[in-house]
This record gives sequence, structure tokens and C-alpha cells, in this order.
Amino acid sequence: MAENVVVRFENVSFGYDKDNLLLDEVNFGVRENSKMTVMGQNGAGKSTIFKLLTGVLTPDKGQIHFAKNAKIAIATQVVPREWLNDTVQEFFAHAFTELQYDLDKKITDVMEIVDLQTPLLDKHIKDFSGGQQARLLLAYALIQDPDILLLDEPTNNLDTAGIEHLTGFLMMYMKTVLVISHDADFLNAFTEGVLHLDIFSHKVDRYEGNYFDVVEEITARVERDRMKNARLLKEIQDRKDKINFFAQKGGKMRKLASKLRDQVADAEENMVDVKRDDRTIRDFIIPTQDFGEPMVEISSVKIIKNHEAERKEVKITLRRRHRLLISGPNGIGKSTLLRLLADNTDEGVTITKGVNVGYYRQDFSGLDFDQTAYASLASVMENEGDVTTNGAANEKLRAVASQFLLTGDLLGNKVGSLSEGQKGLLCFARFVLQKPGLLILDEPTNHINFRHLPIIAAALEQFGGAMIMVSHVPDFVAKISFNQFLDLGTLQ
Repeated sequence: MAENVVVRFENVSFGYDKDNLLLDEVNFGVRENSKMTVMGQNGAGKSTIFKLLTGVLTPDKGQIHFAKNAKIAIATQVVPREWLNDTVQEFFAHAFTELQYDLDKKITDVMEIVDLQTPLLDKHIKDFSGGQQARLLLAYALIQDPDILLLDEPTNNLDTAGIEHLTGFLMMYMKTVLVISHDADFLNAFTEGVLHLDIFSHKVDRYEGNYFDVVEEITARVERDRMKNARLLKEIQDRKDKINFFAQKGGKMRKLASKLRDQVADAEENMVDVKRDDRTIRDFIIPTQDFGEPMVEISSVKIIKNHEAERKEVKITLRRRHRLLISGPNGIGKSTLLRLLADNTDEGVTITKGVNVGYYRQDFSGLDFDQTAYASLASVMENEGDVTTNGAANEKLRAVASQFLLTGDLLGNKVGSLSEGQKGLLCFARFVLQKPGLLILDEPTNHINFRHLPIIAAALEQFGGAMIMVSHVPDFVAKISFNQFLDLGTLQ
């Protein structure tokens, strides 16, 4: 291994089944102390790369080489579901194979690094907000003092202050970082190259330079390859036409036809495999439930200040085309408020009886992970009867799924096996089939490929029902016309 290469993939192939490879003889290396983005379409295998690096998965073929004694740690996208009931102390204990007698001090030290007030060590992980859990996941990786730090969508659920702190930390961090993220501005602030996974060729290409430059380079390469192939195809067809003409002649004409066949073969060999750019979901519309009355009345909300719950009076009414944006710092209770809203169990909130509610949970816990993707979509089509035996309904389901890149083979997979990005697209496909009157959206950009976000924003802008949203992505929010605002941090 080269002196300053900390990890290298050598002819690595992997697939979850033998007929569908995610990685096909992949080769790349990462230099010591570099900061690289892992980029690719949802489902291309980005998280699989991380699982191979951490040893959760092993290659079907090839080898992964590490620098001697290199330690590796990962901050995953979400806290494992089986750890949510752990205390803070139990959560961090998972990071070590041996008992740590100074674990409490290590927790205090790492909490300062991630800019999170040291919590009570017996507090349960499930009682932290999504943004606080994101910081805990980073702390979980850092407490292991790794040489290679893997970050899987680290900005999900972080507020603006949290993203700024994380960006500054990574700019000063003096070890190797590999990061998966769809936050282009975040990536461009500190990464110095890209490992691009191609979902079609199952290869990985390495690019040097900042994130935006690499995206432009990939786009330009696609166009150059397309133009080269178009020129070669025209030359090939011209020669084939001449071959057909000369082959009917005798003598020298037949020899010329033979020579042209050789030229056609050479031209076909020079055809390049065009790198197909990431596919983008198609434009879509979320049909709206026909509902005339006020849909939601909010008279008070519960917030968390200084670890104590307080109820604050507000006066908000939502009707058709009303859009409410809820904001506030991590930990103040935004996700809890949305969950109580969706369940219609908050004493200060009334959702009018009969309103069909579509709810996007930031951790996808509203989905049944044991259902197939097909069954998950069918479950919101109650008015269609048995979708599997209703030809028109089945065709409608599959057409909508295709809009969101959920192809026939993916529909047969369990929801839990989908990538986080695919789970997000599944949620939007469910909305299209559900025909909601009210959308409740908790960080709807989480895990979603940035190429899809303008299309999703346009669909939400066109939605004719009521909408309540929490989002920390200003560019996305700016594309939607909100007419009501609730900043939980300013409530007195």
C-alpha cells in the first residue's frame, strides 16, 4: 500500500444477492488525513461502502486494505432502534469492546466537542430530539478516537447552528473523513474530492477538487461521451450503408466493403460507456382531499426549556392552502409537537374529524419496516379494495412507484431493507396515493438526493391542502409559499 494511503479497495465486488451486484471490481484509495465525499444515487451502495469499511459486511471478491493499526468509527444516519431505550452511559458503552473506567469523563469531553450540553447519564436516548441524536451519533464515533471517521448524512436534523459547528469542526479535524451527504453547501465547505458510485456500472470513480467542481466535471464528461458516441454512431451507420451497397457489386467493390467492415468494427470498439448521470424523480402532484372546514386549530403548544416542559398559548387556524412553518433550536420540542399533531393527542390542538393526514416522520418510524414496499403503498389505497386483484389499482400503484424510482424489484423488498433515501421517496409516493387533506412534514429533505429536492418542493408548493413543516434547509423552504410561522424559541 502506498505510504500515505490509509484505506484501499482492490477489485472489490459485493451484492446482497449474486444476481444483483452493487459493486463490481471496484478500485480506489483514500489518502491519510484527506476529506472525501461519497456520492451516488439513492440505492447505489454508499452506505454499503461504509458497512464494508466497518466490517459489518465482507466483500464477495477482492480485498480492503487498511494502514497498519488504523482505527475506524462511524456516525450512522440514525440511532439503531434497539438502542433507543438505552441510557446515555449505555449508549456510549457500545463503542468499546472493553469496560472503560473513565467512560463518564470521556462522555463529558466529547459532548464539548459536538457542542451539546452534557446530559444526565441515565437519560434515555429516545428522549433526545432528532438534532440532539445527530450530535450524539457524531460523539459516539469521536469517542473512539478513530483514524478514519465515517459520517453518514451528519447534517440530518441539525439546526443551522449545529451545521455551522459541525462544518467548523471538520475543517479543523486533522484525520481522514469520508462523508455521505446530500447537503451540497456543507460538502463544499470542507471536502477535497469525491468518490462517485455509478448505480449503472457498479464502479467507483475518484475525482479531486471541491464538490461543485466535481459535479460540473461529471456532467461535462457525460456530455462529451454522448457527443463522441453520437459522432461514431453516425460514422458507423454511413459505413454500413456503403457496405450494403458495395457488397452487391463485384471485384474491387467487395474488397472495399470488407475494408469498411473492419472500420465499423474499430469504430464500435471505440464507443465509450457513457456515465449515466443520476436519475431524477419525475414531476408529480399530490392529490388533495376535498375538505372545506378549518382543518386544524392550535390554541397552545408544549415546548422544552431548561429540560422542563412548558405550555404556551398560540392562536393558529389552518384551512386549505394554509402553510405553517415551525422553527426553533434543536431540543425545544418540534418533532414531539408534530408527532402529537399527527396523532391528534395534544390537548392544545384539534384536527377536524375526517381530515386525512399524511405524516412524514424524520426517522421513518411511521413505516412498517417488515412490510414490502408494495404492501406499504397498497396500505394507503384503502378505497381501492384488494390492490393485488384490482388490475387498475395495481397498475396505478406501480406507475406511481416508478415515478419515485421504486422499480418492480424494489417493490418486493421489505421497507427496512431500503436505503434511507428510498424510504423518503416511498413516503412521497404514499402521499400521492393517499390523497391527504393535511400534510405534516418533519425534515422532509432528510436523506433525499439533492437532485430530487426542487421537484419535491414544486409538488408541495402546488399542494391544495393544509401543510405543517419543520425544516432546517433554507433553500428548500424558500421554494414554498408559507403564510403562517411559529418560532417555538421566541414563545414567552
